[in-house]
Amino acid sequence: MKKVLVVETNVTHYGNTDDPTGLWLGETAEFVDEMQKEGIGVDYVSPKGGFVPLDPRSMKYVDPSIMKLYETPDFQQRALVKTLSPAEVNPDDYSAIYYAGGHGVMWDFPDDPDLQKIAMRIEANNGFVTSVCHGVAGLLNLKNQDGSYYIAGKTLTGFTKAEEILAGKQTVVPFYNKVEAEKRGANFKQVRAYKDYAVQDGHLITGQNPFSARSVAKLLLKNLNEAK
Repeated sequence: MKKVLVVETNVTHYGNTDDPTGLWLGETAEFVDEMQKEGIGVDYVSPKGGFVPLDPRSMKYVDPSIMKLYETPDFQQRALVKTLSPAEVNPDDYSAIYYAGGHGVMWDFPDDPDLQKIAMRIEANNGFVTSVCHGVAGLLNLKNQDGSYYIAGKTLTGFTKAEEILAGKQTVVPFYNKVEAEKRGANFKQVRAYKDYAVQDGHLITGQNPFSARSVAKLLLKNLNEAK
């Protein structure tokens, strides 16, 4: 079976502030843990390649499975220190792309043309486009060959305005995921704040918040196993 490509942020702070952000560790680690249980290989890419910062707040929400993966040299090097650059990725090697979240992605995911090309090539190869939490930002500007938005007419989810308010970040984020997704014709679904929730629409699988990473992974695995 082909591998899964995990996309992570290079952004270290919220916009023009000094407030640190980055990858929400569990959103990568829990997803990858589920992939590893099924023997599916994973590679890591970021817009610039190389170093991926961790949102310091994400370290408050680790469990033994997250820490076990975090402490492995392979994860540290490939997921956090030496991520691939888009130029180093061959989309034909992957059965799915997964956009992990953390607030940092809101600044470097939406307008990256190289990542967009990778995602749409994977999708064109009958692969899956998936995200969790703020990772949905990476889906906003994906376009079909005819120039239409990939998410137009599709049902998806992502981190909500209510969750931004509870996180205390409503005044620093550059946009709200629901607003931007609906501008592009998507059908944005959500449940109560911080409840595990994932939704599938064809080859698009999305999760609402950090607690939805494993649900996204399990939905993807179900589809990959059915396609064998």
